[in-house]
Amino acid sequence: MTEKNYLIVDKYGTFLSKHSERIRVKIEGKIVEEVPIIHLAAILITSRGVSLSSDVIEICSKNGIDVFFISGNGDIYCRLGGAAPIGTVRTRREQLMSFNDKRGLILGKSFAFGKIMNQINLIKYYGKYRKVADPSLYDLMNQEIQKLEALLKELDQLEGEKIDEIRENILNIEGRAASIYWNTMANLVPEEMEWPGRVGRGAQDPLNSGLNYGYGILYGQIERSILLAGLDPYAGFVHTDRAGKPSLVFDLIEEFRQQVVDRVIFGMVGKGSELKVNAEGLLEDKTRRLIAQKIFDRLEAEERYEGVKHKLKTILLKQAQAIASFVRGDRPVYKPFVGSW
Repeated sequence: MTEKNYLIVDKYGTFLSKHSERIRVKIEGKIVEEVPIIHLAAILITSRGVSLSSDVIEICSKNGIDVFFISGNGDIYCRLGGAAPIGTVRTRREQLMSFNDKRGLILGKSFAFGKIMNQINLIKYYGKYRKVADPSLYDLMNQEIQKLEALLKELDQLEGEKIDEIRENILNIEGRAASIYWNTMANLVPEEMEWPGRVGRGAQDPLNSGLNYGYGILYGQIERSILLAGLDPYAGFVHTDRAGKPSLVFDLIEEFRQQVVDRVIFGMVGKGSELKVNAEGLLEDKTRRLIAQKIFDRLEAEERYEGVKHKLKTILLKQAQAIASFVRGDRPVYKPFVGSW
């Protein structure tokens, strides 16, 4: 199934092959779709039992088309991309050195600022529709926004020479902000869903599973942007280093969770879209397809960025490039992305 510039492969037994300058999709030996390479940005494989030829891998790698393998709970367990090095050695050297000076501290605070500001703006986005329809909820939302704004002031007052000195303070502020944010968003969930509140890994309820799956898709787009900007995805600032943990991806994704994923999932719930899980607590195929479609639609939407409107998928790359420019000293400041409401 092709959505915009993405090929989503979600059927067991699907085989992908190359035919001229197209990706041919076969199920049980029958051709069901042919997608021109020139129109593709990525391939998402969300089902087991999918196979693809080496010719597909070759043509995708040469054309900058990443292939993502996504599990039922939204985790990306593999990404196939080109083997050619991206960016400059200088960028990665400066990225690593910035961990121990003011640049890393500025980036860490900026990621957290962007996250909390986008939490505030998403609450405002949903609150404006309740000013008349539900004045008491509207007042509650404004009260919680004030609490989040107080945390922003607390974040701004943190001082130090490097990120290690204030990391725990940032995480503490983020944790308190998350508690306020999710408790507020819970008021938007229909009672019949019996939402237990925010649950990350291992969630089995439809809403949390939908959020986790959406984050998995976004994660892939963030990682790709970081690599294209010439940065090391494993050298983050707020999220600590650990073997196999792409810390910088976890840092940068914080600026985009609310505007890309939360807005989509809570919008679906508010409009009555039924999110379904199977007996194993994983999202059903139809629900996964719908979420993927909505997430990619959102990434095609425009937001104002540095005074000009850009698609969100472009802003992801521009933010990664902004990090690279900042650590190299080509950009005097780093400003987090804050979406509209």
